[in-house]
Amino acid sequence: MTTATTNGTTATPPTKTPKKTNLLDHNSIKHLLDETVNEIVTSRGYKEDVRMSNVRLFIGAIIIVIALFAQFFNKKFPDNKNFLIGCIVLYPFIYVLFNAILQLIIYTKEKNAFLFTYPPAGSAYNSTGLMVSSKLPRFSDMYTLTIASADPKSISAKPTVEFTKSVTKWFTKDGVLVEGLFWKDVEALISDYKDSKKSK
Repeated sequence: MTTATTNGTTATPPTKTPKKTNLLDHNSIKHLLDETVNEIVTSRGYKEDVRMSNVRLFIGAIIIVIALFAQFFNKKFPDNKNFLIGCIVLYPFIYVLFNAILQLIIYTKEKNAFLFTYPPAGSAYNSTGLMVSSKLPRFSDMYTLTIASADPKSISAKPTVEFTKSVTKWFTKDGVLVEGLFWKDVEALISDYKDSKKSK
């Protein structure tokens, strides 16, 4: 069985332990499909861009450090009374501020995206990476996968492509993912994106 290549040829999943999920768990299904899409996209030569994730982790780390600093400040009560008052007053403001920044990043940049990539190796200098997002509404079996440019304002950005299909197409009744079928559909979508005309 062949594996994916970076020259645009169709790939098939390598032989390995079958992926299984609980078909009654909406989040578990979406997580498994998203994880597999990530694997497929990166196997096609698109290296994951983790800068956005690093920004979110950094902001979260700042919030935790502030809380730990307040908790373990090297003075005992009542010597640290003024410091604690300052923390009590400032921490909610700082928490709200950084949380607002996180929500702004998610709303304006990430949305439903679970994967950002760099342009594929060897591509034109002005090509863009991908932003891959998905939706699986609660109480629905319809999974929507969307591939868009990671930089939609770029002159090299291509039109967004997507498909919406029932997850029942890709799973056995026991919850095992039929990877061959799923890989075929995802790779067809990647090819549609690559072959689409540039946005004007």
